Amino acid sequence: KSTLWELIQHWTFCCVFFHTPPKVQVYSRNPGELDQMNTLICHVSGFHPPDITIQLMVDEVEVRNANQTDLAFGENWHFHLTKSATFTPKSGQKYSCKVTHGRSVNDYAWEPNM
Repeated sequence: KSTLWELIQHWTFCCVFFHTPPKVQVYSRNPGELDQMNTLICHVSGFHPPDITIQLMVDEVEVRNANQTDLAFGENWHFHLTKSATFTPKSGQKYSCKVTHGRSVNDYAWEPNM
């Protein structure tokens, strides 16, 4: 039988101190070619807690027609999520994935040659 103090300690360790930043991969379904329709994909994995926001960006403007998978988890309660949208790469435009996890906000650029 666990005491109340043991439960509080367990909760504090699991839910407050167990913070793992996400691993972020930004890529396209097909090789990046200008003026060719493609799918921009942002896969975010290995993070905890599950509160996270993923935004696909074109020149720092959010893509509104993006699709997002359901939040899922694997071992040790590490979560993963994928967001994608069709796009047609244009010269001079910047494509990225903006990830907000806790107090951390990071932009990850799509490289057409990846």
